[in-house]
Amino acid sequence: MAMKGVRRIWRRANVLPLTAFAFLLAGLACWLWARLGGGTGATGLRDEVWYVGLVLTGLPVVLRTIAGVARGNLATDLIATLAVGGSVALGEPLAGLVIVIMQTGGEALERYAEGRASAAVRELEAAAPRIAHRTRAGASEDIPVDVIEVGDKLMVRPGELLPCDAIVLDGHSALDVSRLTGEPLPREVSAGSSVQSGMGNGEGQLLIRATAIARESQYNRIVELVRSAESSKAPFQRLADRYAVWFTPATLIVCALAWMWSGDPRRALAVLVVATPCPLLLATPIALIGGINRAARKQVMVRTGRALEQIGTTTAVVIDKTGTLTIGRPEVARVVTSGTWSERDLLRLAGSVEQGSAHLLARTLVECAQRALAAEGGALSPASNVSEVHGRGVTGTVDGHEVTVGARTLMLDRYPSSAEDLDALDARFDDAVGLRAFVAIDGAVAGAVEYADRLRSDARAVLDDLRALGLRRIVLLSGDHEMNVRHVASDVGITDARANLQPEDKATIIRQIEAQGERVLMIGDGTNDAPAMSTATVGVSLAAHGGGITAEAAGIVVLADELSRVPEAIRISRRTMRIARQSLQLGLGLSAVAMLFALWGLIPPPAGALLQELIDIASILNALRASGADPTATPTLSIPALGETTTWTEPRAASPG
Repeated sequence: MAMKGVRRIWRRANVLPLTAFAFLLAGLACWLWARLGGGTGATGLRDEVWYVGLVLTGLPVVLRTIAGVARGNLATDLIATLAVGGSVALGEPLAGLVIVIMQTGGEALERYAEGRASAAVRELEAAAPRIAHRTRAGASEDIPVDVIEVGDKLMVRPGELLPCDAIVLDGHSALDVSRLTGEPLPREVSAGSSVQSGMGNGEGQLLIRATAIARESQYNRIVELVRSAESSKAPFQRLADRYAVWFTPATLIVCALAWMWSGDPRRALAVLVVATPCPLLLATPIALIGGINRAARKQVMVRTGRALEQIGTTTAVVIDKTGTLTIGRPEVARVVTSGTWSERDLLRLAGSVEQGSAHLLARTLVECAQRALAAEGGALSPASNVSEVHGRGVTGTVDGHEVTVGARTLMLDRYPSSAEDLDALDARFDDAVGLRAFVAIDGAVAGAVEYADRLRSDARAVLDDLRALGLRRIVLLSGDHEMNVRHVASDVGITDARANLQPEDKATIIRQIEAQGERVLMIGDGTNDAPAMSTATVGVSLAAHGGGITAEAAGIVVLADELSRVPEAIRISRRTMRIARQSLQLGLGLSAVAMLFALWGLIPPPAGALLQELIDIASILNALRASGADPTATPTLSIPALGETTTWTEPRAASPG
């Protein structure tokens, strides 16, 4: 156990480069002691210190490289490993120790830029229900969800997640379906309704009968989709490795020529030392870290260096609707009256009676009424004798008036003669299936309140910006109804829009698009988008209101509630990688020139190691430009007000227009 702990610490990012640097300083201290009169023994001690440091810190590098070569990985490590081995064999510890410092230091920077691995699967599994309440012979027992059997009767209490797919046997409640569909409106269920695992129970207690075991239910399918998507992604070749594919063989050829031509192995070592591709090890991670820091200043959190590399190479965009193109929450869009009451009074009375309801639409109506009245110095009135029919509406007394707010079915139940008035109000709406609640005052239908999920004001401009960046294929995927999706697609100019999708459907569509040669950028915001995020080339999560699992599945997280940060991230990526390539080309070009001088015997190994560090410094200084502002960037466009464009969301159960 102790040895495992030592190995784990040894593998940590900073141990090897710091240890090698400490031995380098110790050897220099011995050299300085010799210069100040410490005697020739101090010079010998210097070399011994460097040898010990080179063996201790170089051995892990050599062993790791040998293992990589055995797997067919001919990357940047090979030249450095040969140089380290040659330094030990030929008595040039200083050159080898400097190479180890730069090799391991570059790897440490790369690990820092790469960031932590995605914990999306762990987050999903942690959020899954663990305990179910099984009912048998009138008694209830708590059981692990893994032992649920098809046909079991289960009690689901308010606030709990449904543990499996099931049929409701008894009870009435509003379920939070956002984890599965991304839609913000609750789904009203009662006896006979089909429900799925992962839905959150609202205010009512439900008795359900399991129709699938937990591991075959919808929520677990989402977990498995994320897991399989992450494990099946094609290997990603880093920018540095793409350059190493040709630079490593070229270096080995020059090294062999130097040895055969001169017969001096030290000349071959000098070629290896000056050719050690430290720019490949340092320039790319430093540029990536700079790009990540620049993105962070824009409230764009890049979780991995890989994500920053890839977002700039994407060619197609897949985008979610609710919460991404739209605001993601219902708002009062319009108040329509029958003429007896003013819009202000109708809103005040309706908002007053809804104050005691926990329904999402009730809270939305109350907030709207409060804002409208506050602008005039008014306030809502207290309501008395309030009674609520779950999912259908509420009735109460406000300022001596009987006020009912709710679905059409509730109005017909309470006021059977109101059908004609309800039809007249319906005719005044453009969308026959729009989401609305009717208001009756003193037994007469007085008006209706219309709800809508508002389109982001900058949505069309952002999509145009993405197209200008070369991402001309844009696909809208949503779990919402087709009519709602079609409205949004038309408003923002998307021709390929698909509706009524489950999480696995989105992931499948993304795989199909990638099979056509596209590199897909997926933009979303809900748990139901997590499988698609993991499947896409790179995922972007809009997480201004809390990204949760989706943020874990995405490579890039936008903390600001602004869709415009996505094209900004693409620009940062492209500029960062352009600077990284420039740094690599500068460093490798200078190394190639130095290799020619070493080939002619003009550069000994120790001088070659120091010369290589000067080349590294030049590459690093250029790479540091990635953290600064882009001097060629155009000013941010001011998006003009386009009006309040709205689209309809799924109607409240039992309250269609």
